[in-house]
Amino acid sequence: MPAKNAMTESDGFSAEERAAMKARAAELRAEGKKGAKKADGLQAVLDSIAKMTPEDRALAERVHVTVTASAPDLSPKTWYGMPAYANADDKIVVAFKNSGKFNSRYSTLEFQDAAKLDDGDSWPVSYALRKWSAAVEQKVTELMKAAIS
Repeated sequence: MPAKNAMTESDGFSAEERAAMKARAAELRAEGKKGAKKADGLQAVLDSIAKMTPEDRALAERVHVTVTASAPDLSPKTWYGMPAYANADDKIVVAFKNSGKFNSRYSTLEFQDAAKLDDGDSWPVSYALRKWSAAVEQKVTELMKAAIS
């Protein structure tokens, strides 16, 4: 499946992105026990994404790139088999639920209690994702920045 520029709609990770993630995992393992845990979490997320259908995988890959770029302090890990990202207290902030997980018509980006999206007495914590676009990337970036603020 051909990859497109990260600034446009994507069909998945480029060869360069895959190589960079593998290199980062190796760096983390080299840091010792704490780094190895992060590397294992990253590998678990990448393995989870790899098992998805092509449509879900393309979305999950873009979510992964956007979340890790906009919230670099979060650690990737799986949560109920889904790609997720945890804060320093190991609390899940956000998870990606692919449409194939429960045979739904769209994937979702789901924020948990650790996300700081509070807005009065009511606010959304789950967002449907059907296709990736520059507008979706911008929205996810904004949500991630707010969630970790």
